[in-house]
Amino acid sequence: MAADVLSPLLGDLLAQARHWWIREMSARLSARGYLGYRRTDASVLRFLRRDELTIGRLGAALGVTRQAARHVVDGLEARGYARATRDPLDTRCVRIVLTAPGRTYADAVVDVVHALNREVAGQLDPALLDATRAVLQSIVEMPSSSSSDA
Repeated sequence: MAADVLSPLLGDLLAQARHWWIREMSARLSARGYLGYRRTDASVLRFLRRDELTIGRLGAALGVTRQAARHVVDGLEARGYARATRDPLDTRCVRIVLTAPGRTYADAVVDVVHALNREVAGQLDPALLDATRAVLQSIVEMPSSSSSDA
């Protein structure tokens, strides 16, 4: 019974793994001269690297509100990585595009993500890695009780 109390819970392990990942991303990007990595940078930059997006579409892609997406974009703009402009045909739409330094930063982020993925995969038995992916995918696809996901 005491061993059960000391065993980490799944949620704790997920949080610890995410914290490790973010620390590694930050350290590796800092070593490349990119200080101030934020946990949202990897997802947002990979989306914007493909194409410009509106605030609404970015929020939907991230699974957050438009206000939260705007906050993320404000952080990228403050660091010189993105630019938000009004759509000339529909001024209600705010379009987000990477700047030249933002594109370079996005490339560095993607390089680090791929390197970390290769390193983690190299440390695990392929069957264990496949099982881990299946478990994580199942968690991601679980219905949420949060009203904001409805």
